Amino acid sequence: MDTEKILKNLDRVTPFFQPIFSADQHQVIGYEILGRYEEQSEYKSLGSFFHDSSVPKEYRVEVDNYVLEIALERIKDYGEDFLIFINRDPNLLMLDHGEEFMEILHRHFQPEEMHRIVLELSDTISPENFDPLQHVLAYFKTYGIKIAFDHLGQDTKLDQIAQISPNILKVNLDQLRISGGDAYQVILFSLSMLARKIGANLLFENIESEYQLRFAWKNGGRYYQGYFLAKPEGEFINKDLLREKFHQECQSFISLETKKLEAVYQKTLQFNENMQTFLKQQKRFGSHEEFLGTIAKKLESICFRLYICDEEGYQRSPNILQKNGQWIIQPSYLNKNWSWRPYFLENIVKMRNEKKGILSDLYSDIETGETIRTFSYPLNNKEYIFFDLSYSYLYENDALL
Repeated sequence: MDTEKILKNLDRVTPFFQPIFSADQHQVIGYEILGRYEEQSEYKSLGSFFHDSSVPKEYRVEVDNYVLEIALERIKDYGEDFLIFINRDPNLLMLDHGEEFMEILHRHFQPEEMHRIVLELSDTISPENFDPLQHVLAYFKTYGIKIAFDHLGQDTKLDQIAQISPNILKVNLDQLRISGGDAYQVILFSLSMLARKIGANLLFENIESEYQLRFAWKNGGRYYQGYFLAKPEGEFINKDLLREKFHQECQSFISLETKKLEAVYQKTLQFNENMQTFLKQQKRFGSHEEFLGTIAKKLESICFRLYICDEEGYQRSPNILQKNGQWIIQPSYLNKNWSWRPYFLENIVKMRNEKKGILSDLYSDIETGETIRTFSYPLNNKEYIFFDLSYSYLYENDALL
């Protein structure tokens, strides 16, 4: 976009507002301010202008502040109380340590109204700006201003975000989709864990389909934004416009997820009953290897690997692995310790006290890279059997995926 044209025609620059919806209230809880340029009765995004490093910094700041001033006037005239999401490049914000930004806010809001402001920062903080930015944001927070990080994806610097401790993490579904496959889930899992540890809410942006809305809901998103819900416009919308739609979608999501959880529960019961029956029928146990070989024959269509560990995580049997239709023995796994694995000791304690087995969540197997689940079961007070369910079995029982 022509920089000179924009600067000479600021009267054609105007704010648009994109609604942000809440999962718990099923209504609009805020708007993100976006810059637009009017040309031949069409409104074009100023995103490329703001992100163009060849445009002098002071010009980008000037247009950004111009859009903000007009937007805040319109918001003030509208009179409703909602969150106001304001985008800022952290490096441009640090040109004057946020002084002009705060001056604009003070012109439009009383101190007790500052809690409505959500400052959205792009994940592009230069190293020299990081420490001073932390001090500026800490000052902003004393006014009740909330901090959000947007466009989070594959290249996100989680350590920096954790230090700043924002209130909202904005997950970019476009970037995650580009990452694809297992990377998609790994990135999302990392962001979800970080949000939980620092007490932040997840906001999913670029939602363009019902599937993506369900994905956001299933993965702990509290806030949603995207063209599937509402496009940016020059005016505000009725906050309850999609309440009924959200209610219906939510009911559908709950029904589908409940069925899947019920399927996992029933499968866990079935595995427990089968193991109880098997152990009662086997009056005597030979070696661990012999025992696993016997049970492996019964599980050929279900699992691809079996082994036994003690309560401290030391493997007391070789691996029994199904390969090319044959069961092979892998003695090299004897005495390896798996207590470092997430939830291992927690599950051991749970099995020991409840006297029943556990079916794990989905995860990627370290050796094969396939998506699997593991069923573990207490053989006695000190030993536990683990068998890894094959992806083909999960696929045939798709509620387990």
